[in-house]
Amino acid sequence: MSAPVDRTVVWPFDEAGEPAAYFYARYAHPTGVAAEAALGALEGGDALLFASGMAAETAILLAFTESGTTVAVAEGCYYGTSTLVRALSKYGVKLIEFDQTGPPPAEAAIVWVESPANPTLSMPNWDAITSTDALIVCDATLATPVYLRALDKGADIVIHSATKYLTGHHDALLGVTVSRDPEKTAALQQARTLYGAAASADTAYSLLRGLDTLEARLRRQTETATELAARLAAHPAVATVRYPGFGGVVSFDVPNPRHVETSLPSIRNSTSLGGVSSSIESRHRWEGDRIPEGLLRMSVGLEDVELLWGDLKAALAN
Repeated sequence: MSAPVDRTVVWPFDEAGEPAAYFYARYAHPTGVAAEAALGALEGGDALLFASGMAAETAILLAFTESGTTVAVAEGCYYGTSTLVRALSKYGVKLIEFDQTGPPPAEAAIVWVESPANPTLSMPNWDAITSTDALIVCDATLATPVYLRALDKGADIVIHSATKYLTGHHDALLGVTVSRDPEKTAALQQARTLYGAAASADTAYSLLRGLDTLEARLRRQTETATELAARLAAHPAVATVRYPGFGGVVSFDVPNPRHVETSLPSIRNSTSLGGVSSSIESRHRWEGDRIPEGLLRMSVGLEDVELLWGDLKAALAN
């Protein structure tokens, strides 16, 4: 049974007038600490919760960059990451996008990979990535610790948009970092506190609830996504199918993406991913020419595979 949500924001000092373990929720609170411990055990490191995935990304960049720092970001990864790094160019931070299936640029002080990339679903070459002395950040949102413990692969910091699979129900906005280096964890915690990026007790509780069913959900979504990817690859109306062999996200190219995404009764035409209900969207509307115009990203939920395929087949036929 899960512990109750503790929404307390302020706690009294101890009898000697000193702050105790909890004194102000921007620093830490019981529900958040419990959720951090649960996820940290899965990842094999020290987890910190943030108000969103982008808040977690911002904390990493503010903690570990300065004027002149070069950040190498994997091509085809979540577009918000490169957009955020590019926004820091006015402070002297430099962005290079690189093919994560090969070695990163030698001049990069931070190498930011995504396993798999969202929405192109490419995978990092860990031997090449870890041959560098750079700080290695891995966005493992799509893999989750069910399919990847990136710290074991050599990443210094793992990041998740916990809004997706980790909470799993599209009812919590949440980000996470995980590290095994106490100094890096302390730097991230300081950034979180200074910039007010703490997660609420309610979203932390949503993570605790989501972790209880994480593996069961991911295994079921993988089974369905694997079958749908195979059927899509065999369909004459589909040009390209991308699927890494695990997880619930499949992307594929069609000549009429807007028609397909709006013609699927059982698959919601909406953004985001990782929920128990399937969703699909054209990523070109957000990302422009950095990805193919016909690319659709589908997040497979827990519905019956035949229901989902029936709607896809009908939409692709018209």
